[in-house]
Amino acid sequence: MAKKDINNDDLLANIIKGVEEVKGNDIDILDLRAIENTVCDYFVICNGNSNTQVNAIANSIQKIVSKELKDKPWHVEGTENGEWILMDYVSIVVHVFQKHIREYYNIESLWGDARITSIENKY
Repeated sequence: MAKKDINNDDLLANIIKGVEEVKGNDIDILDLRAIENTVCDYFVICNGNSNTQVNAIANSIQKIVSKELKDKPWHVEGTENGEWILMDYVSIVVHVFQKHIREYYNIESLWGDARITSIENKY
């Protein structure tokens, strides 16, 4: 499947909008561009309070990105149990966790060289 060129800023904005639409928590954007040999440019990490909310966040992201940018993720994993959903938009990988799973894996600490931007909850 050929990927169209979509501006990372537009994609990030729409991913964040998708998370906020269903009250996802603790949104962090990890900028990986200055790190050698990374698989993408950004990680977006957030969490929900239940498997239902985690799935709702992932669905909201997909719906908004599809509607606004006519794009869909290259690959999605984890929707079966809703503890950790990974959405691969090629240049941006989204991780939607349940809070306790996010704390356990602590992905942010694995990318200590990344510049992290935290988005304040709006509610």
